[in-house]
Amino acid sequence: MAGRYEIYEQQWQLIKDIVSPCQTMGRPRKDDRQMLNGIFWVLCSGAKWRDLPERYGPWSTVYARFRQWRDDGTFEAVLSRLQLQLREDGLIDLETWMIDSTAVRATRASAGGGKKGSDEPEHHALGRSRGGITTKIHLVCDRLGWPIAFTLSAGQEADSRYLMPTLEKVRLPGRRGRPRKRCRLIVADKGYDSEALRRYCDRVRLKPVIAQRKMKRKSRRGLPRGFDKPKYRQRNIVERVFSWLKECRRIATRQEKLARSFYAMVCVACIRRCLRANFSYKA
Repeated sequence: MAGRYEIYEQQWQLIKDIVSPCQTMGRPRKDDRQMLNGIFWVLCSGAKWRDLPERYGPWSTVYARFRQWRDDGTFEAVLSRLQLQLREDGLIDLETWMIDSTAVRATRASAGGGKKGSDEPEHHALGRSRGGITTKIHLVCDRLGWPIAFTLSAGQEADSRYLMPTLEKVRLPGRRGRPRKRCRLIVADKGYDSEALRRYCDRVRLKPVIAQRKMKRKSRRGLPRGFDKPKYRQRNIVERVFSWLKECRRIATRQEKLARSFYAMVCVACIRRCLRANFSYKA
């Protein structure tokens, strides 16, 4: 019987070959399932790594495993496997996707990351907005509420600047053929209302369902476009996805110094969300 925040046996069998590959030589590793459960505990409780309960082993070992999986792409591979399972079970809507962003308040412990690697942005995805020092999560989800792709930015960045980078990250795997990169409809609020984004949607054959700002507009060829109100009313689904993710206290408040560490935490939260699809997950 799995404890609070811990993974069940059926869920573990689904991702075991990625998280815990066969070891043929060298010193025996600590139990990978135990390490993953420790990461889930930190994610959901929001506690410091040093406060990790003893049943998960030394906190330094769990943290070292988190860093290893963060750097070698294990978390992304696990999320891709779960998305593949969802797609095969017919639980991902490939027609209608939503995009939005949410601001996450950062604690003072997240400051002072320094320059740690070439893939780390200088600002560490930290910026000043009306909420203080914040990080933005830009997320694409489907009509059923399953996370598909996300990016991070500083808190003061405009949402419209990250629609294209976030959509370009979409890679929904399938058993055959190339990964799915596009949907038919993309739903977004008026923060994404710009002619540049609408032209991008035309170029990649997406139909934008984007609310228009209340402003004086010059009449242009092809405008106004048909606005699908029933589809736009479904946009609250992405807001609910953010609410589900922020139930994990490590996502509701950023404590990581490095952007890639916070990115990994968001990825783990998405993994936890996807694990609830076919199995009963005790939260």
